[in-house]
Amino acid sequence: MPTSTPTRDRILAHAERVASRDGLDRLTIGRLAAELGLSKSGLFAHVGSKDALQLEVLRRAAERFRDAVVRPAARTERGEPRVRAYFDGWLRWAADPAMPGGCLITPASFDLDDRPGPARDFLATAQRQWLDTLAHAARVAADAGHFRADLDAAQFAFDLNGIYLGCVFAERLLGDSDAEPRARRAFERLLGDSRR
Repeated sequence: MPTSTPTRDRILAHAERVASRDGLDRLTIGRLAAELGLSKSGLFAHVGSKDALQLEVLRRAAERFRDAVVRPAARTERGEPRVRAYFDGWLRWAADPAMPGGCLITPASFDLDDRPGPARDFLATAQRQWLDTLAHAARVAADAGHFRADLDAAQFAFDLNGIYLGCVFAERLLGDSDAEPRARRAFERLLGDSRR
């Protein structure tokens, strides 16, 4: 990965906003150069090819997700409080005003799911790590007595991911203003089922 510079950081921040709103495929060297007032060759020198640019945007988004969601939640009490902190942070992440189109990781997951390459590989790894993090938090909650001892932690993570995806779908595509309250109710039901 090239060294961080103020210009490179500005390019990637803008590219992340564009990808959030328009999708990774709409990121082109020419478009970004024009929007940022740079030459194509100058922009290329900072980010490389379109494929390299997409990968760097995903890396940047994943790092911002860790900073906004994972690290703050990891400082909360282990067990159910941490599970709640992960979910609350995740919903805040999806509504981040810095990303005009919302979380770019979710649509990129669908865009890249059948397109082999480094961007897909990176995204699949990052998503597996996130699901593992959620499952681990559920196992710790079970060990602490917050959830039942026989909880299937991988299923819990799967279900929680489904709640998040349903919320994003309802908010972004359907314009459902009740999407987040519905997601929170579904989350509470999942927690209740995890305790029994």
